[in-house]
Amino acid sequence: MSDPHKNVYPYLVECAAEAARVARGVRSEQLPGPTHCPSWDVRALVNHWVLYTAHGLEHRALRKPLPEELTARDFTADPDWAQAYADQLDRAVAAWDDPAVWEGEIDLGMATMPAAELAAMIVKEAAVHGWDVATATGQEYRISQGAARLVLDVVETHGDLYRQYDGFADPVPVPDDSPVFERALAASGRDPRQTAAGGRVGH
Repeated sequence: MSDPHKNVYPYLVECAAEAARVARGVRSEQLPGPTHCPSWDVRALVNHWVLYTAHGLEHRALRKPLPEELTARDFTADPDWAQAYADQLDRAVAAWDDPAVWEGEIDLGMATMPAAELAAMIVKEAAVHGWDVATATGQEYRISQGAARLVLDVVETHGDLYRQYDGFADPVPVPDDSPVFERALAASGRDPRQTAAGGRVGH
């Protein structure tokens, strides 16, 4: 990425805004419902989504590990969790609005990764899990062509790594002329034609 702050940051902003919109559309009675992700109900999926795409996103920018208090928290126990998520997304996005943050490596504990590459992977998390949540709760997930191309690139580049850790299931066949985001979903083991929870897609 020649200038990731210029080329990736706008999609980070976009996907964060769409995540906040989808979160506001989740009704409390839907939280115990099923999702495409094995063994995860909507509550578990939302907690994973909130943790890594908002709190994790900010902590990565600040080069700080996620504290155990956050990793163990049920964010949905707060009736206003969707607004809290939106507020945290704003803080996380603001933390990345500095070209210097996109430089260098980020320590992941067991390894390091270029900051720009990790940011792109978190954009993928926000988009793919945003679709998971939207689909499980009867909503649509909307994404621009540019953001969709970024997500597809991340999925294709890191797909084997995600599958190694059960993050993705096997790719789902779709026509070659399918929309870009549908191809990204399919490559991650999701069936983009499904509108109700069912089937295994990994995390």
